[in-house]
Amino acid sequence: MSKFRFTLIVLVGAIILEGKSQNSGLKYLALGDSYTIGESVAEHERWPNQLAYKLGFAKPLIVATTGWRTDNLTNAISIAKLKGEYDLVSLLIGVNNQYQGKPIGQYSIEFEALLNTSIRLAKGNKENVFVVSIPDYGFTPFGMRNKEKISLEIDQFNEVAKRICAKLKVNYINITDISREALNDKSLVAPDGLHPSGKMYALWAARIAEVLNLK
Repeated sequence: MSKFRFTLIVLVGAIILEGKSQNSGLKYLALGDSYTIGESVAEHERWPNQLAYKLGFAKPLIVATTGWRTDNLTNAISIAKLKGEYDLVSLLIGVNNQYQGKPIGQYSIEFEALLNTSIRLAKGNKENVFVVSIPDYGFTPFGMRNKEKISLEIDQFNEVAKRICAKLKVNYINITDISREALNDKSLVAPDGLHPSGKMYALWAARIAEVLNLK
């Protein structure tokens, strides 16, 4: 990763990674929570970083923090005063709404608002925005005891996100099935027993690139 120059900024508890590739001026903004910031993996293993490298984009600007719900992400975006200057914007949010037992109706309203914000940040171009489905942590050692409940609720939250994406004509990319492979492959889980490993994130990045047809 030596070809990247980067600056580390801390904003209201969020880690924001900002960089500039020597070979690309294309800007990528990744919005989310622990899955986007890559809890428990090295920076270069995070799926937005792997995706940006694969697509030839500059190192992504990541606005994400472990534990964030839709409302937390909304507040952080507002504080960051981001401009509509990104060539690609991704959104992956909702697992903490589910984990903390927040109403799915609230998630629906806040998610749609975040998706509209994502479109604005992508220069108003819906084709430059994509949503990543919520992974299923019920298939990790951490969530195994409540696997059925977790999986059912994750599916419900994902259905809401998928419906809103269809309504707004934004790409919805399913990686939940990949997350469920962790049950049979421990190497897909990070050492914390909950979050994905760099190997799993590589699978996500490959699928996203394939769907975007930019690989």
